[in-house]
Parts: sequence; C-alpha cells; structure tokens
Amino acid sequence: MKNQYLNRRGWSRRRRSRRPRRLPLILLGIAVLGLILAGIFIVVSRGNFETSGLFPTPSETGSGTQGQTEPSEAPLSPEEELASQLEQAELLAAGYDYDGAIALLSENEAIKDNEQVTAAIAEYEAAKSTLVRVDPYKVTHVFFHSLIMDTSKAFDGDRKQNGYNQMMTTKEEFEKILQSMYDRGFVLVSLHDIAYETTDENGNPVFTEGNIMLPPGKQAFVMSQDDVCYYEYMEGDGFASRMVVGEDGKPVCEMKMDDGSVSTGAYDLVPLLDEFIEEHPDFSYKGAKAVIAFTGYNGILGYRTAASYNTDEYKAAHPDFDYEAERENAARVAQALKDDGYELASHSWGHRDMGSISMEDFIADTDKWDTEVAPLVGGTDIILFPFGSDIGGWRPYAEDNERLLYLKSKGFRYFCNVDSAQYFVQIGTDHFRQGRRNLDGYRMYYDLPETNPVKTHLSDLFDVTQVFDQSRPTPVPPMS
Repeated sequence: MKNQYLNRRGWSRRRRSRRPRRLPLILLGIAVLGLILAGIFIVVSRGNFETSGLFPTPSETGSGTQGQTEPSEAPLSPEEELASQLEQAELLAAGYDYDGAIALLSENEAIKDNEQVTAAIAEYEAAKSTLVRVDPYKVTHVFFHSLIMDTSKAFDGDRKQNGYNQMMTTKEEFEKILQSMYDRGFVLVSLHDIAYETTDENGNPVFTEGNIMLPPGKQAFVMSQDDVCYYEYMEGDGFASRMVVGEDGKPVCEMKMDDGSVSTGAYDLVPLLDEFIEEHPDFSYKGAKAVIAFTGYNGILGYRTAASYNTDEYKAAHPDFDYEAERENAARVAQALKDDGYELASHSWGHRDMGSISMEDFIADTDKWDTEVAPLVGGTDIILFPFGSDIGGWRPYAEDNERLLYLKSKGFRYFCNVDSAQYFVQIGTDHFRQGRRNLDGYRMYYDLPETNPVKTHLSDLFDVTQVFDQSRPTPVPPMS
C-alpha cells in the first residue's frame, strides 16, 4: 500500500488536443475551478489517508525521528489468561515458593474464584503445610572451576595437563553430579537464603538465620564456580572462550572450534545448570543459582577488562581491541547473570592467598578488585578465597581481625574458604562464613575405592565410581 495515493494521481501528460487553442471563456473558468477543487481534494485526501494509515507518514518512510511502532500483541482471551496464570503459579510452586504461587492466583480478581484456581490454591496450601525448616548450620557448599568440554585437548600431555587434571571437572562429570544430587533430594539455595543482614533495635547491622522451608527429605546446598575469567592460558585447551548474552537474554558461552569458527552453546557450568534447572525446576529454591567468582588480573568472563590491557603498547599489538567495549560487554553479561538468578563474588584480584600475603599486599589487591571489577559486576558482598585460604583459623573470626575489618569496609559479609567437611558454617554477629567442597579431579580420584576404601568425602553427594571420567590420566597428581 506504500504510496498508494501518489500512484493513483493521474497527473500523466494528456495527449495534445486537436481543439482550437483558444477556449471559450466559460470553459476556461470551469477548468480553473476544477484545478482549485483538485488541489483541495489532494490536501484533504492526504490527511485522510495519513489518518487511516494508507498514506505513508514520515516515521513509516524513515524521514521522521520516530521509528514505526510495532503492532501490539492481541490481548489474551479469558481462557488463555487463566492457563497462563496457572502455569506461572505451578512454576513458582515447583521452586517451593508456595506463598508466591498462592498470591499470584488469589490476588487476580478475574480468576480467583475459578474452580481450577481454588483447587490449585488448596493444593499449594496443603504442600506448604508439610514443609520443614532447613538447619542453616547443615547446608553443604560444593564448587567447581571452568568445566573441561574437550578432554582430548585438556589432557594432551602438555605442561598444563596436571593442573587441569587436579582442579577441573569435565562436562560429563558435572552432568552426572547434578543428576545424582537431584536424585538424592538436594536443592540449590542462595547464600543469602541461609543467613542475611538486617539491623537490630539500635540500628546496628546483625546477621539473622534464614528460614528455608523444604519438603521432608530434601537437603539444601550452595554451588559456586571459581575463576570464571576464561584466562588466556586456557585457549586451545578445550574450554569455553567467553560468556555472552544469548538471544533469549540469558548467559551462554562461546567456544572456538578447530576450524577457527566460534560456536555458541552450553559450554560451561552456567548454561548447563540453566538447562538442568529448566528441566528440573524443583532443583532450585525460589530460583537460586550458583555463585560465580572472578579475579581481575586477566579480565572477567573472557573479556580483557584489566587496566593492564588499556595501554598503547597492547592496543598497538592488537589493533582491533576496544578496551571500553570489552568492559561494556563484560558488564552486560554480569547483569544477565544476576537477572538469571546467579550471585557474583570476588575471588581476589590477583588470585592471592589472602591469609598469608602481607597486609600491604592484601589492601592493594582488595583495592584493585574494588576499582577494576566491582564496577563491572555491580558490587558484591561475597568473597571466595583462592587456594582454600582464609583470613583466620577454624574458630570464629576475632572481632579485631584487621583483614576481616578491611574486607567489611569494602562491603563484604560472606566469607568462604575450602573445607572437605560436609558442613562448615559460622554465623557471626555481622557476617556469614562457610566452607566449600571441591568436586574436581583430585578430590574424586582420591575418593575412588582403589585410593581410599573408606570414601568419606563425597559419598553423601554421589557415587564417585559412577562419576569419575575415565578419560582422565591416572594417577591424578597430588596437590603440591
């Protein structure tokens, strides 16, 4: 219909008339009057066609400042609206948010008296009445590093093989671990669900135990992943190369293929966990996902965001490199992670042993993370210590611990070390502390029957003989 009116104007040149050139006066008057009327018709018609949408407006032809408005979706029919609300409520209930599911249905005036709605509400009320409170001191915490997607490249005999074999988990192992923990009734929860900061009657910050309510037999656990930076040294070794935002707005990974192409897919923990929870929504408590931790020295999420890359020397060697674009893209992915339910954390800036380095280095490293990484991730109150280190012994932190005080001054409230015990939880007056269990090649190999007949470290989570990837080179070297 574009230019419909203009195409019908008929201003085409008429054939030359054989009549005498001098017309009678009356005919001349009629002709002039006709032209005037025709002009009026054009103006009025153009307005009518514009109003009706048949005549192209400036926005439609691209000459205006506003883009063409997309047609709005047709409103849902009452039946469709009912089905949509019931589906959303069912998803909330699957994640143990029975209050949310009940509120969604009961507060909708259009459907709250519907038979299906009242039956669903009654079902959720009944299920809610059976829930039991999780003991916040009996929540285990498991963690991983970047997942090995191609074992033939990670275990190719080069100098990096031993490190990968010790500290990394393969895709196959990770998927088996998820399935085993799901089958055993584990439910993923947030650190902030276990305990959270509030204020006392005097306005002072205090930590309060959370009230995680799960069906009998379910077990709460936390998951985290360290070093989600896709370091330069990992290139070509069978790992994802960076994280991006997918077409659906969710985080997904890129991986470089042998032919030089880049494939986008579930090439690390985040998209694999998302897929599993989408298929098993009862594996996540109220939408909880993992804690994702970053260092800063090599950038985050596969983007070279460290200040060391913002130099003339580096840019001269990499003419296509755009430092500001790297930071913008990293921040965009970080936001997508948070929108998807993930919590973001510090892993120190330089992957330092935060319990043994000098206080001067401790402050410098913490400040670098605060300057270079915190703005990209929107800040965080969680720190996952590298090397399984800590800033104190196994007893509760002393109130005058200068490292604790400095980290708290930067906003940190959740502190996690590495501990092979099933549970290590301390809830202080103004902070939370938890031990994490490494589910890597080292831990699994030394829990196999031939290396450890007792098998005490992982038996509550999965059968290591069914999970251990046989493509791993053995023996797995011990940690030095």
